[in-house]
Amino acid sequence: MNHLQDKVKPYSRAIVKLLRGTVESSDTVWSNVLNYRDEIQDYINQIGLELILKEDDGYAYLKQFEIDSDGNTIGLVSRRKVGFETSILLVILRQIIEEFEQNPVEFQATEKHISHNELRDEIELFLPEKYNKVKFFKDLDNYIKRALDLGYLKEMKSTEGEVNYKIHRIVKEKITLDILNEFKEKLDNYVESI
Repeated sequence: MNHLQDKVKPYSRAIVKLLRGTVESSDTVWSNVLNYRDEIQDYINQIGLELILKEDDGYAYLKQFEIDSDGNTIGLVSRRKVGFETSILLVILRQIIEEFEQNPVEFQATEKHISHNELRDEIELFLPEKYNKVKFFKDLDNYIKRALDLGYLKEMKSTEGEVNYKIHRIVKEKITLDILNEFKEKLDNYVESI
């Protein structure tokens, strides 16, 4: 047992936490991610992963290397399909973060929080008229739960009884502006085909 303890590195907990998901600046291992970034990178490179560290935004995560021009990876982490409706929600979250960061009034704030009702209102503004909004809103809590499970939203305690969420900035990494524009175009084409 002692022999194994000697092999544990000071950044081992940080690697384990990164393998489980996103590490935020509020996590206990954040300082290890910052202090041992090179060692962590060297270690995870051996299994086809790359450390993505967004120090200014306060988070880090692991990304798989693409081994060919088709975007294939060695398959360490399986890709999860989120479904069309959850994709709509993620695109809206991405757009909200973009507007938040461009708004000089909110420049002092470091996190974007949104209530359940505000999120519903944002979605309603986004969806085209011909889209089946009744069904979408009926299942909205399921889509929000999926975004929570994926780490794009974090449920926050509210003093007034309404649920509030923190939008995680990692949504910017996963949904780039190009993807955002492409999705809006596909949604418009879908609505026109109805």
